[in-house]
Amino acid sequence: MIAKLRGVIDTIGEDYCIIDVNGVGYLVFASSKTLGKLVKGKPYCLLIETVVREDSISLFGFYDAWEKEWFLTLTKVQGVGAKVCLSILSVLSPAQLAQAVAAQDKNSFTRASGVGPKLAARLVTELKDKIVTVPWEVTSNGDLSQEGDMDEQQANEITQNYEDEIVARVDDPSKMEDAISALVNLGYQRLEAYQAVNKVSASNPEADVSDLIRLALKEFANKD
Repeated sequence: MIAKLRGVIDTIGEDYCIIDVNGVGYLVFASSKTLGKLVKGKPYCLLIETVVREDSISLFGFYDAWEKEWFLTLTKVQGVGAKVCLSILSVLSPAQLAQAVAAQDKNSFTRASGVGPKLAARLVTELKDKIVTVPWEVTSNGDLSQEGDMDEQQANEITQNYEDEIVARVDDPSKMEDAISALVNLGYQRLEAYQAVNKVSASNPEADVSDLIRLALKEFANKD
């Protein structure tokens, strides 16, 4: 199985690229976010997931390990194939995916082509207690240009924030959910309601539902 390819980008298509490795061109499917980081004619190293089916062998490429781990996690959800995974990863970064799952925000997933309301609901339900992490030593993708790589502190912060969000929901999920639902009923988007409630809950662990709503509304007012 191919796990990584290092070579020069020969072609960039709508959902794929061709990597020239010592004169051999490999067709690699990738998300628009990964493709957007590539430049034709320059050398890169992409992490690869090889998907073998009865009638085909396909290569899926990722700019970093976070994206690949989310790809593998998403494919475990019933009804989510490799192409749908790439569609999701094209509209949501790994950090945004983590936040959408933690917030149980179905609308974020429906932005992806091929993801309807039912599949989006299944995604947030089946992924709600999963924490996607990778060891720091494999987060670097080996891009020969080494531009724009995430440093260790940033990677750790993303992981810790995601873990904190999961823990917060497990500690008292009903209290947070009641506050979020109340804000949604007031006209706020679920994701922004979750972000506000999660923030005020972290700094006010003893707050009840009414306090969380009041503090979240204050948080919205401060942003305005």
